[in-house]
Amino acid sequence: MSTALIADARFRDHETGAHPETPLRLDAIRRTLEADSDLWGVLEHRRPRPASEDDIARCHSRALIDDIRAAVEAGVERLDADTAISRDSFEVARLAAGAATTGVDMVLGGDVDNVFAAVRPPGHHAGTQMAMGFCLFNNAAIAARHAQAVHGVERVLIVDWDVHHGNGTQEIFYRDGSVFYFSTHQYSYYPGTGARVETGDGAGAGSILNVPLPARTPAATHRQAFSEALAAIEDRFPPDLVIVSAGFDSRRGDPLGALSLEDGDFAEMTREVMDLADRSAKGRVVSLLEGGYDLDGLGRAVHAHVSALARG
Repeated sequence: MSTALIADARFRDHETGAHPETPLRLDAIRRTLEADSDLWGVLEHRRPRPASEDDIARCHSRALIDDIRAAVEAGVERLDADTAISRDSFEVARLAAGAATTGVDMVLGGDVDNVFAAVRPPGHHAGTQMAMGFCLFNNAAIAARHAQAVHGVERVLIVDWDVHHGNGTQEIFYRDGSVFYFSTHQYSYYPGTGARVETGDGAGAGSILNVPLPARTPAATHRQAFSEALAAIEDRFPPDLVIVSAGFDSRRGDPLGALSLEDGDFAEMTREVMDLADRSAKGRVVSLLEGGYDLDGLGRAVHAHVSALARG
């Protein structure tokens, strides 16, 4: 396997103050990956380019883009109670979206088999018209649309294992049908969406699969639900590209969640995604960091995930 790690020190410039979504998250990830010298040495290290506003506008309204830029320029400190911003946040969010499109270009161009992008701010709560839940632009959605618009990809699967439901990703593709959105998440919990009955509409009918899980679901039960859902998706929607909204707040002990996954579970889920991608998508997987707020746990879970990407 060949695996790229997309990272950039500029992701630290999205300053959030006393907030769980902190630059220290990236420090924890880098520290843990670097400690495994063998793994660190085999990764292809890349820096991203910023996404263009046209890239972002495939998923978000121009009004939202303008509003976030204006809020940053005006020195606004929060877009809502949860979503902190600072003077560099607009450009850093463009860079995070650009890491997603850079990753797509790398795997579809044949440079690497798969990618992990250690980005912030995260993205899966950002919808067409709204930033929320720590998220400014929806990195996974922008990656999917970039794959379709630039590379001619027809079917994209987004796998979201964050503890929170990716309401923004679901909303963007709810009536689409060319992008399948699959989420396991704690329910009912923030943001309150992600019930099983939310399955898509119109052209997108049947292209949303939510697997809501109660708090403290045993890891084995969680994993079985994930595996069964992934197998069902492959039968009816063999993708050309797989994007992972890789949230590690579904790990046991995370302060913002109450699920029970362990590091080994993330490794096994990664392998299952890779196996599906091998059968359907020429092994092409782009993984994008979402949540994960226990710093030690985040570093270890990301190490398990990236190690599985690189070593199988």
